[in-house]
Amino acid sequence: MDHLDKLEAQSIYIFREAFHAIDKLAMLWSFGKDSNVMIHLARKAFFGQVPFPLIHCDTELEMEEVYAFRDRYTKEWGINLISYLCPPIDATDATLPHAARVAARKTLGLKEVIDKNGYVGIIAGIRRDEEATRAKERVFSPRGQEGQWDVKEQPPEFWDQYKTDFAPGTSIRIHPLLHWTELDIWQYIQRENIAIVPLYYAKPYNTLEGRDFGGKMMRFRSLGEKGITWPIESKAATLDAIIEELKTTKVSERSGRPMGADEDESSFERLRADGYM
Repeated sequence: MDHLDKLEAQSIYIFREAFHAIDKLAMLWSFGKDSNVMIHLARKAFFGQVPFPLIHCDTELEMEEVYAFRDRYTKEWGINLISYLCPPIDATDATLPHAARVAARKTLGLKEVIDKNGYVGIIAGIRRDEEATRAKERVFSPRGQEGQWDVKEQPPEFWDQYKTDFAPGTSIRIHPLLHWTELDIWQYIQRENIAIVPLYYAKPYNTLEGRDFGGKMMRFRSLGEKGITWPIESKAATLDAIIEELKTTKVSERSGRPMGADEDESSFERLRADGYM
């Protein structure tokens, strides 16, 4: 087995452990590279089908290319999609920066979906290498009844031995990609020929959402909502070029997203504690 084979096998094991141990599961789908890899892995784990619904917490601020991708691949992949309209920004904490408040809408939306449908486990596509707070996560991560995350109360996980039995009323987050890196994701996308939103490929940008980019070659490293997600300078217009770029770049994956870059790290910590994925 090569490196990608081992990553794949561990993720499939996590999917099957979750499906066996947790009564009512759903998985988040953001339509980004990581969640598309998760769908591919889930279909491998369960013989071509995804045996639980996928949740899209919709702020109505996704980019047009993202909505087009959703509509196409929901049908092609046979997805049972729950698209849930998130509460308005006025319902979020007014002390948070704007980008964090947009993200908080998704947290509120997810809480409502969980309450409405009674989900016990939510599968999410976070990775430890993405952001410092996420590095503290566990594969099977217990949450309070309102989705709160207490980093000090995480179960130990050694040698792929996961705690899957939790007290009644515990909400559980499952992270099958926690051990992957951004480079792993792209190499796996290339190997498995996984569809991705074309915004990840570099192209010239003149203006975007009122910003002037002067025709520079740019691409999105991470996809988020309009107005709070921006492309970065890049000439990587193919999968090969993206992979080569990632081998040497010093630019943060979330540098195009204010909440994950330099806006206010404490706001991300607050969101995560409240249940943001």
